[in-house]
Order: sequence, then structure tokens, then C-alpha cells
Amino acid sequence: MSKNQNKKPLVNTYTQLYIQLIWAVKGRENLIPKIHKDQVEKYITGVIQEQKHKLIEINCQPDHLHIFIGWNPNQSISKLVNEAKTASTKFIKKQSWMPFDFSWQRGFGAFSYSHSQIDGVVKYLKNQEEHHRKIPFREEYLNILQKAEMKYEEQYLFDFYENKGV
Repeated sequence: MSKNQNKKPLVNTYTQLYIQLIWAVKGRENLIPKIHKDQVEKYITGVIQEQKHKLIEINCQPDHLHIFIGWNPNQSISKLVNEAKTASTKFIKKQSWMPFDFSWQRGFGAFSYSHSQIDGVVKYLKNQEEHHRKIPFREEYLNILQKAEMKYEEQYLFDFYENKGV
């Protein structure tokens, strides 16, 4: 058999992979205005879908973002996040409502869930505004890491500058 015959497309491959992605605005500043949240979410949704992932839920806060997807394993999570961050940064910088230099922080969180957890994760993401009235993003992120029993080093976490009263 020649080498080319070994490169047949994968058939009979089935996956059920659900991933929550989280990343933050550089400097953890509140740079995404609430009135433009839908625009940012729609743009990033397009990027996710263009990369052949299924967007289940997205919630953009002024200083960070949660995305819940049905992940297509033909693309690495790191590549997907890089594509989404790069494209959305360019989009946001072009908007007349963005008078600041905008970019996302380096790094991200990626957390897997089972099919039975989808409704709970969706409900959690839809309720982010209410949730953050009680719990700041730093505490939320650390709780997610601890719940997932992930080891982490403080120096490599997002830069957390809690803006009181926002």
C-alpha cells in the first residue's frame, strides 16, 4: 500500500466533547461596554462556527469572556482560542466605540464537561452578570480551577485587578 492510500479521511469517528473557554481583557480592565456586548458575542460566535465548532453559549463581560462549545477535535483548543482572540481583537479595535488600545490577556482556561452537565453550564453562563454582583472574576476563576482539581501557580494566572463598584 502506498503512503497516499494511508491518508484516507477519518470515517466512523464520533466525538462528544464539551469545553468551556475563559479568557480575560488585558489588564483586566472593563473595556467591553455592556451596550456592545452583543456585537462582540456575535463576532466571536462567527469565528467559532467558522472553525467548525458548535457554539452552545457565550457570555462576554466587560473584562472577561466565557464560551461553551461542542468542540471539534480536528483543531487544537489552543489554535481555536488564538484564532478567536486574534480576530476579535482586530474587530474590537476597528469599532468607533473603542477609544482604548484593546487586547486580550495571554493564556486562557479550558474546562471539559459531560453531556449531562450542559444545561447547568448554560444556565451558569447566562447568569454571569448576576453572579458577578456577588463574586468577583478572580474568585470565580480560582473556584473553577479548584473544583476541577487543577494545580496552578499564582504567577501564571490572569492579571486580576478587581474594579470595585463596577
